[in-house]
Amino acid sequence: MSVGQGTAALLAAAGLLVTAVPAAHADTAGPAAASDATGVTPGTGTDTPSLVTGLHEEAAATGTAADAARDHLGARKGRYHIADTSAKDLASAGTTTEKGGRETVRLQQKYKGVPVLGGQYIVRMTAKDGKRTVTGTSGNYFTGLKLSSVTPKVSGKTAIERAIGAVTAQQGGGPLRVPAGGRKAGGAQLTGADQGMTILPRGTGVLTRHITVTGTGGADGTPVRQEVYVDARSGFPVMQYSGIETFGATGTADAATGDTAPAGEAAATTAADQLVVKGTGVRYNGEKTELNLYKDTKGVYEMIDYSKRAADTPYSGEMIATYDARGRDVSTASGVWPSGIKTFQSDTTDLGADYTDSGAVDAHWAAGKVYDYYKNHFGRNGLDDKNGFIYSLVGVTSNGQPYDNAFWDGTKMVYGQGSGDFRTFSADADVVGHEMTHGVVEHTANLVYAGQSGAMNEALADYFGNAIDLEANHQSMDDPDSGLLGEDLCTTKSPRECALRDLNDGHTTSKDFVGVTYRGDNGGVHLNSTIFSGALWDMRQDLGGELADRIVYRALSAYMTPLDGFTEGRAAVIAAAQELGVTKAQLKTVRASFDAHGIVPGWEKAIGVDADTILSKVNVAGTGVSAGNGKYALSRSNEDGSEPYSVWVGNTSGKGTPEQKSPNNGNYNVYATTDGKNVAWAEFAATSVYFHVRPVGSGVDKVVGGTAANVSGLVLNGDILAYTVPDPYYGLQHVWYVNIRTGETKQVNGSYSIATALPSVRDGRIAYAKMWPESDGYKLGVEVLDTATGRTTLMPVDKSKALGIGQTALSDDGVYWIEDDDITDTGQAAVERAALDGSGLTTVTPESGDGSLYAYSLTASDDAVTVTTLPPATTWANDTLPKLYQVAPDGTGGPQRMSCDRGDQVYAAADSGQRVLWLDGTTGYTNLVKRDRPAGRC
Repeated sequence: MSVGQGTAALLAAAGLLVTAVPAAHADTAGPAAASDATGVTPGTGTDTPSLVTGLHEEAAATGTAADAARDHLGARKGRYHIADTSAKDLASAGTTTEKGGRETVRLQQKYKGVPVLGGQYIVRMTAKDGKRTVTGTSGNYFTGLKLSSVTPKVSGKTAIERAIGAVTAQQGGGPLRVPAGGRKAGGAQLTGADQGMTILPRGTGVLTRHITVTGTGGADGTPVRQEVYVDARSGFPVMQYSGIETFGATGTADAATGDTAPAGEAAATTAADQLVVKGTGVRYNGEKTELNLYKDTKGVYEMIDYSKRAADTPYSGEMIATYDARGRDVSTASGVWPSGIKTFQSDTTDLGADYTDSGAVDAHWAAGKVYDYYKNHFGRNGLDDKNGFIYSLVGVTSNGQPYDNAFWDGTKMVYGQGSGDFRTFSADADVVGHEMTHGVVEHTANLVYAGQSGAMNEALADYFGNAIDLEANHQSMDDPDSGLLGEDLCTTKSPRECALRDLNDGHTTSKDFVGVTYRGDNGGVHLNSTIFSGALWDMRQDLGGELADRIVYRALSAYMTPLDGFTEGRAAVIAAAQELGVTKAQLKTVRASFDAHGIVPGWEKAIGVDADTILSKVNVAGTGVSAGNGKYALSRSNEDGSEPYSVWVGNTSGKGTPEQKSPNNGNYNVYATTDGKNVAWAEFAATSVYFHVRPVGSGVDKVVGGTAANVSGLVLNGDILAYTVPDPYYGLQHVWYVNIRTGETKQVNGSYSIATALPSVRDGRIAYAKMWPESDGYKLGVEVLDTATGRTTLMPVDKSKALGIGQTALSDDGVYWIEDDDITDTGQAAVERAALDGSGLTTVTPESGDGSLYAYSLTASDDAVTVTTLPPATTWANDTLPKLYQVAPDGTGGPQRMSCDRGDQVYAAADSGQRVLWLDGTTGYTNLVKRDRPAGRC
């Protein structure tokens, strides 16, 4: 059984890459399932239709709209195939009422009382003259779920520990770095909160504990908010993605500690018309504008706008407040309320230059314009449609440096203080409209912020953000810059040079769609967004803003559901257009807009690669591939991703049939590693992690050790199996090893205050990155341990200069590592090599100049070094994704691209010679591929 395109777009049919199998959506529905139905689109992998249009069926006029919707579904089991339509397993997720009596009911699927991720079904009705009529339905209801029990074997405590460990491992996937600004290594960096049980709709269902991990991570104290789903039987984190919704790519932000948001500002007056004082301010563009302010009891004018409230209800209804967050770190402003901040305040109604330069005037003015747009066009009462308060925090920084981004954190907008040519990120109305529209999306379709659904979330925020910007600034769609976003953020650059995205960039699925892991841009939420937003913008140019905006808003509010992908999005927009009564010519225009951007059923099949595919759709997340002496080892799942991961071994040539080595015991078997003779892996069970070893040929499976803690990777060579244990509470990692012959287990360095990471193993030696404290701060180096003698040797790293040490790799006569000594933090790093005794230091690729790389990780054979690059992303693009370069051991000839494919190239594993295997995301699936030599210079 498979799942629909949008569902798999998030789940990747099981995880690493976030696109998926084609859905069975069509532009017009097929044969009617009932006499009154004019269009039924079957669901993919489920018996419940994904879209039903053209209905005119009477519903219960009394009771709630949700009750009437459930009654409708229950009375037509032959059409919907929903066995239990009671509130227990089909809970109300909200009802919205629009002009003309239109009611939209969203129902959340539960299985045996447990919520199903993305399982949301919509019933559309009209209520008029005391009658209700169902006009259509749509969404995802998963009929194939079949779990014998929804009782977890893994405790909440263990799930939190495993989730924090998984996030720690992901944060530590790159070079080991000295803490920024002397920040103390250690201290509680991450915390987890158990959100309860959730079923992932893979095949017959995967029961998980949903854990939200927040805090700070990495050497630079980057704020973190990860949504992690931990298998409730084995405790393996099967999926994680960031929960933050940003405008651009130049930062992340998430929850730390602080106060809760204010419940509302207390008004000192008793009449609504006294709550609003007219003030003036100058926007960044030099335009003087009127602002709604509030005068408090001390005679101070605050940036609080009460003008949206009804005249007879001064203490209820909408309030727009703009807060001064200058100097506050972004980590204290996401998900919580920074302690002690206040609204922007002035002694006069004429706000001076400081309010302009800070971005406060633009933020406050634009927030009102966004509210007015949604109210005037769609009758929407604020972001949540319930007159909830609207908060903006302006001017946050990151580790004392400017923060070039903006985001919606689920409760408020946060705008970063710009750097260099960037103004504060509230300077452009389309940025404000974008972030506030994320709030609208959250309270309507709630598109999950990952993969295709996340790209649609971004696309809708871009579309409405730009539409609001044009209306507020009286700009025409005919303006050649009308499709630009963020074009007004810069002080000196032209709009086109400054813009972070362009809705007229012409991106299509066939030329520009990029398959990306959750690590990169949450699965391409920004990278792929203009494919979808471009189609919507084309439609707006051809149909005009008023009609196009109504269609898109109706699709968002009444058709789309959380896991929809591009194909479902197309179907939703077309159905909304039909419901709103467009002409045949206009409907043709809607379809043509999506056709022009390649959003057609089955579009994923058109993407190819230049590497040899060994295994397609391996469907794994958080675990990679290993190779050695002609053999590879990796974990894989079944096609729909519902099966716990098992370990397989095959030939790196691609010939022959791979063989499963791990048992089918219901647990996740991950981090497979092989030296060509044996294969080892970690089995995640409810309370412990066990290490297994088995011969590549015939032979029995043997448990050689284990830990009650997390592990984040295994490396096997000969008798030595090394593994990394992340310390989630102190932000450090420690390398351990077990002798698979004797069972002896040791930590490579006995001190828990010394961090060790990124190990490699060869001929009884272990190389690893090391960080240790000295009187003048933390130092970095590379150390090689001879496990037979216990002797350690430091490689020739200048500890006074080293800022980062990356992955190590041992060859027959030396050790390689990545080294970053550049205090300018360009992102580039050198690849260094030395003999095992530390002599003969050779720079394989330099840190700067010709042949330099954004080195992030590496793998090596005796004949070549393959480097994974990861450039810093100021904006998301294909060339900022992980790519592979290969270079000779001495650097001769310089690096060459291993593959010219677009998309993620991750978990590279060197075999013999120049052959390299990796997990490739180009097609939108997770495929194991290989090349025997570099592709050259792309």
